[in-house]
Amino acid sequence: MLKGFKDFILRGNVVDLAVAVVIGAAFTAIVTAFTSSIIEPLLNAITPPSVPGLGILLQADKPNTFIDFSAVIAAAINFVIVAAIVYFVFVLPITTIKNRRKRGEEPGPAEPTDVELLAEIRDLLKAQSGTEGEGKHQA
Repeated sequence: MLKGFKDFILRGNVVDLAVAVVIGAAFTAIVTAFTSSIIEPLLNAITPPSVPGLGILLQADKPNTFIDFSAVIAAAINFVIVAAIVYFVFVLPITTIKNRRKRGEEPGPAEPTDVELLAEIRDLLKAQSGTEGEGKHQA
């Protein structure tokens, strides 16, 4: 049971996915800082000085009733920036490579030959039986 879990974790696509999630989270933090520190103040600058920002204050005596449109606009800009980066940095290049491989322009990873596979199986069987040093045959 643990061997199967170890094989699952060490598969390339699981590790790649974990790396992508970590990098995506870090990149999202950068883009969020950009939109909240630069875009939101620019959006709020177009309002009159008496208004706290781009939005509506529902009750004048309660500042927590302010509906902040600039935060929503900044979040939408944040999403578009992250989606564009993911598309142009990850999705488009991978799709291009897959299409080239389908057309035969770019070779894929080399497949092992039958002789190499049989030699590997032989070596594994020898290692399991403990006869590694006895009677080596050449493939």
